Amino acid sequence: MNEHTDEVYDVLIIGGGPAGLSAGLYVARDRYKGAVLDKNGLAGGQILLTERVENYPGWEQISGPELIEHMSNQVRNFGGEILTNHGVTGLRRRGDGLIELDINDGEKTMLARAVIAAPGSDYRRLGVPGEDEMRQATKVSYCATCDGAFYADKHVLCVGGGNTAVEDAIYLARRFARKVTLIHRRDEFRAQQVLVDELNAAAAEHDIDIKLPYVLERIVGNDDATDIDHVVLRNVKSDQTENLDVDGVFVFVGMVPNTGFLRGAVDMDENGYIFCDCTTMKSSLPGVFVAGDCRRQAAMQLATACADGVVAAMELAGYYRAPSSWSKSLEEEGRVEGW
Repeated sequence: MNEHTDEVYDVLIIGGGPAGLSAGLYVARDRYKGAVLDKNGLAGGQILLTERVENYPGWEQISGPELIEHMSNQVRNFGGEILTNHGVTGLRRRGDGLIELDINDGEKTMLARAVIAAPGSDYRRLGVPGEDEMRQATKVSYCATCDGAFYADKHVLCVGGGNTAVEDAIYLARRFARKVTLIHRRDEFRAQQVLVDELNAAAAEHDIDIKLPYVLERIVGNDDATDIDHVVLRNVKSDQTENLDVDGVFVFVGMVPNTGFLRGAVDMDENGYIFCDCTTMKSSLPGVFVAGDCRRQAAMQLATACADGVVAAMELAGYYRAPSSWSKSLEEEGRVEGW
């Protein structure tokens, strides 16, 4: 049964990850009537799956769940509201300027003067046996910047053939790993040729083994599922398999933004990343700001996601004062970046 309420929030924040919670903190401190909406039973997003965070300013090391607990407590201590099991499944701007959100496939609707969309994105996974188990054991990663330092003097497997895969394989080989094995399912990399040239040059200086065309078939854990025993690779052409001893696996096969519910409401690219003005976090729909990994050109880092949430929350005051200013062209405002 659809539950409709006439209660109007100043702002509703979609997503309870670091971007959304940072926005929620600033909204609460500014005494706006706001709420952070998270589709899961617990706020936090991807960072909840991270056992060790070492690149967030102010913490030498903290677990993802601990960090989210601190951030959530900050929001609540200032009177902010966090509503879990509130998945936003639709959004539209009404004729009176209010923004209406569908919650849990029409279970209820909520109204707000403005929205900060921070639904995040998920790393695309391979879906091979052992991936989830070893990810939980922190032996499978999707971010070299986040986790590369844990593999100093180790042998790691990198999977992927795009720009990120090539760049991060080089990064791991130069900065941390004793050996890097890079596999790609095709005969040629999809990465730009200048990066492929850099990879070949780096392979001559560091221990980088490039295997084409190979796919990862299985990640086999040890008896107590705390480490990787070996991985199974398959040659796409010959169909022959081989075992490889590695200490960790890095998967670089892209991201999937959680923006399907916004398609048709705001402008986004072909991959689902939302276009916005990077200086104000304004989307193409008046009253809807964007923050975090769901936006185009995002740095995909914890600290920058938080910063996006802060900027979006700080821009609310200007929007409330002059909603019609949203319609100004970027050229008139002197802001042309990020679209």
